Amino acid sequence: MKYKIVADAACDIPKEFMDKYDISFIPIEVRFGDELYPEGLKTREFYKKLESTSVLPKTSMPNSYKFEDFYRPYVNQEDVFVITIVISMEMSQTKIQAQMAAENLGMKNVFIEESGAATLAQGAIIIELCKFMEKENDIEKIKEEFYRLRRNVHLYAIINDLKYLKNSGRLSSTSAVVGSLLNVKPIITLQGGKVVNIAKCVGTAKAESFLLNKIENVDSSRYFYIAHADYIEAAEKIRDKVRTKIDPSQEIVIGEIGCVVGCHVGAKCYALGYFSNDNQE
Repeated sequence: MKYKIVADAACDIPKEFMDKYDISFIPIEVRFGDELYPEGLKTREFYKKLESTSVLPKTSMPNSYKFEDFYRPYVNQEDVFVITIVISMEMSQTKIQAQMAAENLGMKNVFIEESGAATLAQGAIIIELCKFMEKENDIEKIKEEFYRLRRNVHLYAIINDLKYLKNSGRLSSTSAVVGSLLNVKPIITLQGGKVVNIAKCVGTAKAESFLLNKIENVDSSRYFYIAHADYIEAAEKIRDKVRTKIDPSQEIVIGEIGCVVGCHVGAKCYALGYFSNDNQE
């Protein structure tokens, strides 16, 4: 059996892995008011636009027709199994759209599931699953590995621009104003597929210290992940600090937070992602 991996554009998988594992993605629309943001424009240009406009962008999930267009060539290929991994259901109903498309086409060889994550945490699940599939071809074992990855992935992020948390309702207008004046850095994570504020640190040093203290029980057989929203200098700086907390042989992957997630976290956000050792065997 051959496998084809597809994700939505919220996964933020670095291009080297997209190419290596032949991963495809379904675009997610980003709009600034009535203006549709051009697909494929570089993230740096997106963040420049984000910081230069007063119009906050919005995203819209891909509809079932976009998934149908992707699935259609595989409908009658009995030797190809399509694996679709999308953003958390707590953030988007993309999974339902993919399921509708598969049902409309009568697809049999398809596995559709939500990642319970977004950005490079979602991407990390897909990358690690692809690594697993290099040595395993049984679909049931592949599914087991996916669920193992999903329950053990962790993501912690520092938010540098509070207006995006305010816009999403996770921070009041007053808290956003006061927080900006006091240089407060909220820390967010994923819990049950939801974005949750878990701390508010004053200053970058304390925020990074909080993130680093969250690193525990790391599965060193997998990559460690760092994502950033046009803030490579911060990503490289914290990478050096991360190295003191993990196995020296563990490889660290740095990737960009793309336009879809960038709409909700703003520029200069950066995050740590990793897998913990599995205790549910």
